[in-house]
Amino acid sequence: MSQKRKFETNAIRTQMKRSQNREHSSPIYMSTSFIFEDAEQARALFADEIPGNIYTRFSNPNNSEFIDKICLMEGAEDGFATASGMSAVFSSIAAFLRSGDHIVASRSLFGSTIQILTQLLPRWGITCTFADIDQPEIWESLIKPNTKMVVVETPSNPALDIIDLEWLSKICNKHNVLLNVDNCFATPYLQQPLKWGAHIVTHSATKFIDGQGRAIGGIIVGSKELIKEVRFFCRHTGPALSPFNAWILSKSLETLALRMDRHCDNALKLAQFLEAHPEVEKVKYPFLQSHPQYELAKKQMKAGGGIVTFIVKGGLERGRKFLNAAEMLSHTANLGDSRTIITHSASTTHSKISEEEREKVGILPGLIRISTGLEHIDDIIYEVGQALEKSK
Repeated sequence: MSQKRKFETNAIRTQMKRSQNREHSSPIYMSTSFIFEDAEQARALFADEIPGNIYTRFSNPNNSEFIDKICLMEGAEDGFATASGMSAVFSSIAAFLRSGDHIVASRSLFGSTIQILTQLLPRWGITCTFADIDQPEIWESLIKPNTKMVVVETPSNPALDIIDLEWLSKICNKHNVLLNVDNCFATPYLQQPLKWGAHIVTHSATKFIDGQGRAIGGIIVGSKELIKEVRFFCRHTGPALSPFNAWILSKSLETLALRMDRHCDNALKLAQFLEAHPEVEKVKYPFLQSHPQYELAKKQMKAGGGIVTFIVKGGLERGRKFLNAAEMLSHTANLGDSRTIITHSASTTHSKISEEEREKVGILPGLIRISTGLEHIDDIIYEVGQALEKSK
């Protein structure tokens, strides 16, 4: 029996079948469609009787390679790649719901996910009840007879809240409800939600999976049965990932483990620096002992991830001064880049949510989110420190 390959090896050695050109690196299949050998093959492909490519909106060799890698990393049977992280999130929900259905969702979610749940889905008669992280005792009581799905993100964006997936999956299984987990911040390298009982896992591959701010993409993975529903929905609604972006993302996975080790090491050191800084009110990082779910994070995750949040003394105005005082750090809306990025969540990613709702999940006016990059940690700490000093 051959040895089971490790994460890093699967990320590098999982490739599509070589063509007659015997290439070492996978080529890019920039083709809208694929030729049928004969009429019978065309019929069988459209009837789903045999596997194969028909049209890139349905499937493509580059997309399949990317999906195969993520499935191996997440321990999933099947997956579907999408044009963006938000198209993955939306498709992973909409593929399973119909008018009259109900969702229970963590209140601590990315802003656009909240907009889907509160602004878009109600147009089609789908309702949502939000549950607070710090009140786990009431989650089960929120499940109704028409509840079809529980939607969570762990660690959450930007609050860095951690949800006990093993506990939550047991509740979902008891009530025959799907557990849908956004695993963007952790990546498959740090956390595999399916192992803890999740049914569906989504990623914004735009973030740490790409890792260099080049390509937008998303992916949904789960059992063959569930992904069959996702594939049907996406095949006919069209959120297809570009083959070029799929090629980039697949190549990026080859270095995911190396990069995440450095992201996590830098982030922990930065969090420790900020925790000791007199101009900082509060720091949140999953692998800091001060994090309220520190023990759970240690149980579920290999390391704490690349995101650190902190509240600077002085509130909104001080936060703005800090952003403007940062020199090397990138002020942009992305995260998971090789370059360290700073973001003011209350005025950008979560600005469409009411101040009351933001405060419920800890997104205060002075909250700064740092996506810790791959630069030398001494330079990152110096830059953050000088911005804190200049913004006094």
